[in-house]
Amino acid sequence: MNTIKNLPFFLLMLAIASVSTFLPAAYALVIEEFHDARSFFYAGLIGLILTSFLGIALATRPHNTSALRQLVALLAGFALLPIILAVPFHEAVRNTSFSSAYFEMVSAMTTTGATLFEPDRLSGPEHLWRAQVGWMGGLLMWVAASAILAPLALGGFEVTARGAPGQTMTHGAARAGQSDPAARLLRSTQELFPVYVGLTAALCVMLLVSGDPPLIAVSHAMSVMSTSGISPVGGVANSPSGLPGEMIVFCFLFFALSRLTFSTDTGQNTRTGLLYDPEFRLGIAIILIVPMLLFLRHWVAAFEVGDEQNLAAGFRALWGGLFTGLSFLTTTGFVSAEWASAQGWSGLATPGIILIALSILGGGVATTAGGVKLLRVFALYVNGAREIEKLIHPSSVGSSGPVMRRIRREGAFIAWVFFMLFAVSLAALTMILGLYGLDFEAAITLTVACLSNTGPLISVAPAEEIDLITLAPSAKLILCATMVLGRLELLAIIVMISPESWRG
Repeated sequence: MNTIKNLPFFLLMLAIASVSTFLPAAYALVIEEFHDARSFFYAGLIGLILTSFLGIALATRPHNTSALRQLVALLAGFALLPIILAVPFHEAVRNTSFSSAYFEMVSAMTTTGATLFEPDRLSGPEHLWRAQVGWMGGLLMWVAASAILAPLALGGFEVTARGAPGQTMTHGAARAGQSDPAARLLRSTQELFPVYVGLTAALCVMLLVSGDPPLIAVSHAMSVMSTSGISPVGGVANSPSGLPGEMIVFCFLFFALSRLTFSTDTGQNTRTGLLYDPEFRLGIAIILIVPMLLFLRHWVAAFEVGDEQNLAAGFRALWGGLFTGLSFLTTTGFVSAEWASAQGWSGLATPGIILIALSILGGGVATTAGGVKLLRVFALYVNGAREIEKLIHPSSVGSSGPVMRRIRREGAFIAWVFFMLFAVSLAALTMILGLYGLDFEAAITLTVACLSNTGPLISVAPAEEIDLITLAPSAKLILCATMVLGRLELLAIIVMISPESWRG
């Protein structure tokens, strides 16, 4: 165990990725898709052989001695590991370019879920591989958030931690007795892996019972837990389980609102519970207010068509708003089958800007959700409310409760800095995509979808669907870099290239 623990983090990820190819290979063999079986099996076998040789060569050298080096390995895992993952996928599909296969694997690994392929173009094992890569990317973020980002006060922990972003701490986000980065990584994996697998298995069984075939149930269970939005049938709206399946998925989407739903708080020594968790409370408020406003908008419009008394259509529209709102807030991107019912009920289309705004807000810190994160939004809200209070009562003293104690004094300032970095990235990448001939709506939708890791936004938000397959290979690489940037966040990239961080 000590030998494995001391191996390079990237090499460990490569070994896991190589072993994981045997699952779609076995599935392809069962359904007699022999070309797919050979493609995945041989790629995994070659990957294991190369990993073994590298492991033997590096076994005597200690690695994982620095959390910052682990952060660099995490970046390599999202940017370089998809090259290895794209090899069996490219060989299995046969009629696609390697750049498209790489885009597909980066999209899955970063839990973005944007795809270049129609569902009927890929076989069952290829769909399973996409969902499986997304599931592994979600697990990687769970582990990395606790073992790498929290000790470095990154990924949202800078709002609550006591140290500066990028500086390893002995208190705050890093818990006592876990100063060794390698031991912390192993311990986090041992704690979170059974929970992640157990929740995925439970969701899969529930979807099977509700009527989904095995491939769809497994793929959707993996996609919901990783918030990748990957589906072999184009989303839960097209799955045989129907409304019962959507209700089951709806319950499991709450795990992306707060890390307290599945683990102890890695930023505190005590667990205060969901009722005092600002992320969960803010998320609940958003998914109640936004769908209700959408419902009222459609209800008012229904007066013009004389359908305001159709209660069944009204409840379907309300459910469609609730499910789709939570799905995009958690950056999963699944659309309810009843989402179109609201438009049919009132005759009004739902503005895509609402879904874009929900995706930008994102889910909880240390979850698989992307976006800005609810904790940063809450810190800015608290700071704004306090400043307004001081304008009215200049001599007032702010009160702190169980919720407020989670936010550090400089948390709002750091959150504001992150928002500005996010806005600058959004503007710069939108202009770069505009150079490829994309109009403003398409460019900003692609940028937000990749930065927030909400791939299904590309086909839902704009008035006209964007055809990704026609983009130039260089534009696809820019989108890949944007997805990696959105997954790791610009603040972490700045820390990695900062000389002061390495000297510390």
